[in-house]
Amino acid sequence: MSAAAPASAPPHPLPSTRLAWLDALRGIGAMAVVAEHMLPWFIPQIRPYFFNVGVYGILVFFLVSGYIIPVSLERHGDVRTFWFSRFFRLYPLYLSVIVVVLALAWWVPVREAVPRDASAVAAHATMLLDVVGVGGIADTMWTLSYEMVFYLLVTALFLLRGHGHSGLLAMVFAAGAVVVGLVTSGAVMAGVWPAYVSCAVFAVGLACVVTGRFRTTAACVLGVMALLLLLLSSRVPWLGVAVVAVMFAGTAIHRWERGDGRLWPVAVTTALVVMAPLWAVTSGWWWVQGDVWLTTIVLTGLTFAGGMALRGRRLPKVLTWLGMISYSLYLVHHPLLKYFVAVTGDLRKAALPVQIGMTVLVLALILAGSALTYRFVEKPMQELGRRLSGRGGDRLESPGDLRAQPERARDDGVLGEEEGQAPDGVRDHVGQSDALR
Repeated sequence: MSAAAPASAPPHPLPSTRLAWLDALRGIGAMAVVAEHMLPWFIPQIRPYFFNVGVYGILVFFLVSGYIIPVSLERHGDVRTFWFSRFFRLYPLYLSVIVVVLALAWWVPVREAVPRDASAVAAHATMLLDVVGVGGIADTMWTLSYEMVFYLLVTALFLLRGHGHSGLLAMVFAAGAVVVGLVTSGAVMAGVWPAYVSCAVFAVGLACVVTGRFRTTAACVLGVMALLLLLLSSRVPWLGVAVVAVMFAGTAIHRWERGDGRLWPVAVTTALVVMAPLWAVTSGWWWVQGDVWLTTIVLTGLTFAGGMALRGRRLPKVLTWLGMISYSLYLVHHPLLKYFVAVTGDLRKAALPVQIGMTVLVLALILAGSALTYRFVEKPMQELGRRLSGRGGDRLESPGDLRAQPERARDDGVLGEEEGQAPDGVRDHVGQSDALR
């Protein structure tokens, strides 16, 4: 993830304004995710197979999230303000997308991975979808689960004054990913009850954290719950643990940059995350083959290191703009792709000029739709959250609000379909000889 970072650097204080290089990274990550979902159904012949562009995008997002989220909490020194910010940053657009997808379910049905019972409501209420075994209304919502787990862990660590050990935490979670991969093939806690119990604990615990009543105790309970869900009820436990390791690695990079930590724990974390799928019981997909997985992680590290090297310099406005609207891109693009394909039909066998034209058109629609949702949903609600929390206009925008990828790690779904329905030569399992790499 970050082995490509420079060996030494002077302390670099975090400014209170938006950091353009982090926005640029978010823009790159967002467009990588859009490409992952778009290419197989629009121009499948140019989809890369020497690395997974979608996993690359989400790892960039997770590194950025780990780099900035704990520091944002420490800067404000107030968990109430932090959670107000998170709620008004994440939930308004998230709920809006859910409403639209449900409203249009008569045309494009909600996918089968979403339970048709109250467990789906409970899981969506907490965003802990993937760690309670529930599919999201929008396919890309699965990564929000790991953001929420990270927020809960960081809050508990902050209140216990254990948040400064980011490098150690990164290595522990990375080693945990290796061990979990060796000993488990899936969720130990299955069924609907993890969704119900976690929803109840989440609601009561966050109420205590925000109001201040039994705050530290409640935060610890929430952190323990998040850890148990991560280990025992995630769809692919080793992957979830590795994701959290990546986020703590991002925090460790920031502490090293400030002169508060060392970089070698990040190198150890990177090596362990590279090894995690190699002997994992659940690891038969093309994107976790040793060469593909290693290439994906190396490219992630190079991208993040490149962003750090350019910090303080003028960056292309298009990248920082894409970063600004990246949360909208993440949540909006996949439903729009589904609706577009529902109108145009299957484009995989179309002539190349038609494919290119349709790709340009759908990209324009995605960018326009994301800009509109940012302008009329995200931005007003973020401003409302700042007013309610008493923060006013001085803020540090969190850039790590993720991404997309197929909701289930065990298939490489495109537009909600199984990989077996993708173009010839595109397969999800290591043993199949026609996989393109």
